[in-house]
Amino acid sequence: MGQPALIRRRSVLATGLALASPFGFAQASSTKPDASRFFARRQMLAATLSPDGKRLAMTTVASHGRVVLNVLELATMAPTLVYGTDSVDVDQVVWVNNDRLAFTMADLETPNGQQDAAPGLFAVNADSKSFKQLVERTSAWSKTGTGGASLEPWNTYLLDGNSLRKGDEVLVVRPESFEDKDVGYIKLLKLNTRTGRAEEVDGPLHSVGWWPDSQGELRAALTRDKEKAALRWKDPSSGQWRVLSEFNIYTDDANMQVRHVGPDGKLYVTARRGNDKQAMWLLDPTNGKWSDTPLAQSPLFDVDAQVVARQDKVLGLRFTIDAEVTQWLDADLQGLQKQMDKVLPRTTNRLSVPWQGDSPWVLIEAFSDVQPTQFILFNRVTKQFSRLGAVRPDIDARQMATMRLERIKARDGTEVPVWVTLPPGAASPKNLPMVVLVHGGPWVHGPSWHWNAEVQFLAARGYVVLQPQFRGTRGFGDALFKASWKQWGKAMQTDVADATRWAIAQGIADPKRVAIAGASYGGYATLMGLVRDPDLFRCGVAWVGVTDLDMLYSVNWSDFSDNFKKFGMPAMLGDRVKDAVDLKENSPLTHAAKITQPLLLAYGEKDQRVPLIHGERFRKAVQPVNRALEWVEYKDEGHGWRDPANQVDFYNRMAKFLDQHLAP
Repeated sequence: MGQPALIRRRSVLATGLALASPFGFAQASSTKPDASRFFARRQMLAATLSPDGKRLAMTTVASHGRVVLNVLELATMAPTLVYGTDSVDVDQVVWVNNDRLAFTMADLETPNGQQDAAPGLFAVNADSKSFKQLVERTSAWSKTGTGGASLEPWNTYLLDGNSLRKGDEVLVVRPESFEDKDVGYIKLLKLNTRTGRAEEVDGPLHSVGWWPDSQGELRAALTRDKEKAALRWKDPSSGQWRVLSEFNIYTDDANMQVRHVGPDGKLYVTARRGNDKQAMWLLDPTNGKWSDTPLAQSPLFDVDAQVVARQDKVLGLRFTIDAEVTQWLDADLQGLQKQMDKVLPRTTNRLSVPWQGDSPWVLIEAFSDVQPTQFILFNRVTKQFSRLGAVRPDIDARQMATMRLERIKARDGTEVPVWVTLPPGAASPKNLPMVVLVHGGPWVHGPSWHWNAEVQFLAARGYVVLQPQFRGTRGFGDALFKASWKQWGKAMQTDVADATRWAIAQGIADPKRVAIAGASYGGYATLMGLVRDPDLFRCGVAWVGVTDLDMLYSVNWSDFSDNFKKFGMPAMLGDRVKDAVDLKENSPLTHAAKITQPLLLAYGEKDQRVPLIHGERFRKAVQPVNRALEWVEYKDEGHGWRDPANQVDFYNRMAKFLDQHLAP
């Protein structure tokens, strides 16, 4: 395949089935919206067809405010409440087989500091009968099953959110030992959802990833010992494990990863194979032969696909470039996708079909930059659509702001992708106040063409939102990723500044009304932006942000593993000893006295990724010189805000702060 067709970026209009919600904002408001309009709770979280396509499982919010599990009999459209309680949320749901489901539980809106229970694991029939608890949850009430084996311990987790889709068993994993905050040994088990009995699956020592074939037999595994990782394949004829690839788990960008074992035993893998961009390939592990050409690739993006399959064949590859794309390998589904895209022309339309059988039902998840996901059923025989619900039925797509992806040249010639979101209905997209929103990570995939509450809220308040995909951002090739090594506060930071200056040069942003904001690494970049480019950024908003690079090594109560500190961070961030001067020079704490621009700082009391001490030390250092410093500390919150009340409080504070300091 060549370059995938890019998804059209247009505002969703109320046409066809891409309907704006009747509960949305009917009229554009003349006043700036409150954060509660954007950070309300999701109403429908997920839907999934049974393997035979005769039922649909859905997780939705009930009247008591908790997420419950419902099953819809598609022949009659009769719903059944399968499980729900007013004390906890149903979280992850999988079909064990055509008649039985397994699910975990969570407290989805409870701050980290108040979390007192593991996900557990439970099973129930589609008619709500034969409920059974399989895994302990600890410190939380749950209904217990009767008979069978004792419960598995709390640290037993469903593997990859998936199941074998036949029989009564699911695959689960259980960490058995820890070393220096890293898992030392993980046990893989087949767990019977009716009896509760578990049987260990034999695999290579130090396995941390597993891929069974369509019969449920383990065929590939990823092992890890400190920084050394290896992909291994089990020869079905001899039963012996063979190494396919070895690499450094931190610095080699996992240069080859298994994504699926095909019915013929061939492996669908992500690999670079000497190229800058990842692509999807087919590998025959029996002879080491690769497909002559990639199954999916792009000259502009890494392609790392989820394989869409039936029991007997691979149907397609689903991946995100700037937007989500499904490349169907099946001609029938290619045609169906084209048909659905004509009916729903302004959304990405993710199609799910049954794992087996000839059921006519297709699940459609329709979404875009201005439209949170809507769930729709389509019957291929009757040609009828049935709208099931939406993640956020209160959002009117006509009032939302569209995103577009630009590519700019940084000062050293490096191409840097930049997302631009303009305020909806702006009379003139020129000379507007702008918020430069820097993503966290930093070595993660940044935003894609999806609805985002944070971006939409800021745009609705009248701000251009600029999201630079600075070097280090995943998904744009190996060169951009590795160009970030030892560049915190340096080239990674100048990418953000160069993107900002590009927006000013385009006439989009008022050079006198630009703010920088972000969380985690984005919080770090916000503080360094105020240090490095005081003429560019009028104010800053940083939350849960890193303030001292040496503290990433020294604060031993953070959740960074010792192996990452020993084998990953020296190459990627900088060696604590050899690069000590550089780490200090590029720490916001070192330059706190230089920050006199208005600054809003926020931290979670129970943050284990960037512990509160980062904020406390920086606040102490900057307070004497900055009269416009605002500080907020959220009790029991961790690395971000889970409590909806805290989300609304923070973003309203942010909006008030920006309105005050970016006024004309």
